[in-house]
Amino acid sequence: MNRILALTSLVAAACLFMTARAEEKARPTVTDEQFVIRASADGLAEVELGKLAADRAGAAEVKKFGHHMVEDHTKANKELIALANKKMFPVAAQMGPTHQATAAMLARLQSNEFDRAYMTHMVKDHEEAVALFTAKAQDAKDADLKAFAAKTLPTLKEHLQMARNIAGKGQEEKKP
Repeated sequence: MNRILALTSLVAAACLFMTARAEEKARPTVTDEQFVIRASADGLAEVELGKLAADRAGAAEVKKFGHHMVEDHTKANKELIALANKKMFPVAAQMGPTHQATAAMLARLQSNEFDRAYMTHMVKDHEEAVALFTAKAQDAKDADLKAFAAKTLPTLKEHLQMARNIAGKGQEEKKP
């Protein structure tokens, strides 16, 4: 009986270890420096795309969301840059090429077309941001960076929920 219990415990421990390893592999793994560069580039993108939304959106709710992105991400960007300067981490000078292409595409759209494309992009961006910040809040080597990620995460989750709600309303309107 003791051997069966020991064997069962060993199998359970092995399963837990394998599950933990699978979850670890699923999380985005980036160095602290890579995180700062990516988060700063993404933050710049959220501000620029938010400005586009404030200007080109058709729905008042999407315009308001754009303003919200500009305000919140400008604040977070300033905090991240101050932290990066203190820690001697490099920051992005501009948004990345993917976001530049998205901004160019969105700049050609107006009203409802813009709203759908922008909100779809915001859901995707914030899903990625939540995953990135969740991982860094757990595994950052730098304690201050870990604290920044953990502090910023609830706001990103709120943005994601808002984006999903707004994007979902747009999908409901298309249904007959």
